[in-house]
Amino acid sequence: MRITKALKQQMLSILEEHYQGTSTALDYSTPFELLIAVILSAQCTDKRVNVITARLFPEYNTPDKIRSMGQDKLEEYIRDCGLFHSKARNILATCEILCQKYDGQVPDTFAELITLPGVGRKTANVIVSHLFNIPAIAVDTHVFRVANRLGLAKGETPLVVEEGLMKAIPKEKWGDAHHWLIWHGRQVCKARKPACATCQLSQICPSKE
Repeated sequence: MRITKALKQQMLSILEEHYQGTSTALDYSTPFELLIAVILSAQCTDKRVNVITARLFPEYNTPDKIRSMGQDKLEEYIRDCGLFHSKARNILATCEILCQKYDGQVPDTFAELITLPGVGRKTANVIVSHLFNIPAIAVDTHVFRVANRLGLAKGETPLVVEEGLMKAIPKEKWGDAHHWLIWHGRQVCKARKPACATCQLSQICPSKE
């Protein structure tokens, strides 16, 4: 199947119809809480992150409060999260920078965000898009998988897929489309057993078989 520009637009229209209005599944109430939740979400489900932050944020929900915990105590709070040793170390270092350089606030530019320990392209794109309405596409495992399977953006790395999606999707819809792809990946186009029989895109998906 040849993936034309028109076919890509048809795919995006179907995704928008089914997932319009979806947003992050992470629970948070402040920009800082979202930043920490996204850092924790690397190689960890949003459901698990929400369990962790539900016990962390009621008492420790600012950079100053979290940096006062120290490595051992923070690790105890996030122990059931993958890579908790390195995540605790990065979170503490990020909190120190936020306190020292940004008066405890989350910076609002991609360039500043990626200088924070534990913050890569995906996390920075989530933050600028979700909090500051700056057009960006965050490529997580779901977005990467769905984009490749549909042919919306082919690539062997998240960066290549991100660049391909930026070309395929109108800029004003980057942030929304990020959520469409995530939710489609979670609910339908799953990694091991994609639900092709009930997929809204089955008739035009090049990977259906």
